[in-house]
Amino acid sequence: MPSSPSSTRRHLLAALALSPLACAFAQSASPIRLLVGFPPGGGSDAIARTLADKLKDVLGAPVVVENRAGAGGQIAAQALKAAPADGRTFFLSHDHTVAILPLVTRNPGFAPATDFVPVAGFATFANALAVSSGTPARSVDEYVKAVRSTGGKDTIGVPAPGSIPEFLVDMIGRKYQLDLQAAPYRGSAPMMADMLGNQIKAGIGSIPDFIENHRAGKLRIVAVIGDKRQPLLPEVPTFAELGFSNLDDLPYYGVFAPAGTPAAELDRFGQALQKVVAMPEVRERLTAMGLNVGYQPQAAFAGTVRRYGQTWERIIRSSGFEPK
Repeated sequence: MPSSPSSTRRHLLAALALSPLACAFAQSASPIRLLVGFPPGGGSDAIARTLADKLKDVLGAPVVVENRAGAGGQIAAQALKAAPADGRTFFLSHDHTVAILPLVTRNPGFAPATDFVPVAGFATFANALAVSSGTPARSVDEYVKAVRSTGGKDTIGVPAPGSIPEFLVDMIGRKYQLDLQAAPYRGSAPMMADMLGNQIKAGIGSIPDFIENHRAGKLRIVAVIGDKRQPLLPEVPTFAELGFSNLDDLPYYGVFAPAGTPAAELDRFGQALQKVVAMPEVRERLTAMGLNVGYQPQAAFAGTVRRYGQTWERIIRSSGFEPK
């Protein structure tokens, strides 16, 4: 007996639902979460949203930026560890959460070497010392003189506790024999708010955090890390030029996934990211934020993460810092 039209449609739909093509389509259409460990409005958030806007087209799926702010990215990292390793959750992070936080926190709740897998790197950047507009200083020397004129004490904002900016505050204080205290914030956005309101005289963060307000004259970047001056700030000296050592390695930005994520999913996301950062409009946007854009595939990026962590482990141990 011939099948009815409705019965035929049901059989066709059932067959299609079981086909590899349908499974692939269903998977590609489901949302991808891109975790960010800092609040909206900061440098990491802006970078993530720039990439997500283009990744959705390359991947053929919505890419949702999910801000899990707090504790220098620790909350987002813990969320990544707990996420299913199915290729639907990734973590966009700079060096602090992955390389530094486990060195300065006694129980961070995650172990990058075993809980995460690097997917790809896409940029490096420089940390910088900036002074607020209410401070007359236009150089590190002028800032030092200003602090000495008011008793030799000051508080410098940093985006997170136990961060490279916090160690830089300590290094600056020791070099110039000043009593400098780091004031940790929950991300760069609230630190910037206090700098712009002249609640603090200075802050240390990334160039992406500072660059727009530097251009607008609302604050002044006076020194950067790295072995050479930054292309966007050729007038700003490096800390090395000012007599500091061990500040040549630049921090990185990259993407991580939960350990156990299938290699095919890592490759898929990594290849999509490579296409996106090669887009002229994306490269231009990220460069304008203060990033040195350069794609690193998984193996090369894993090596960068490992070497960077080893360098800062030596610096942190030699400082006498005790994990908290």
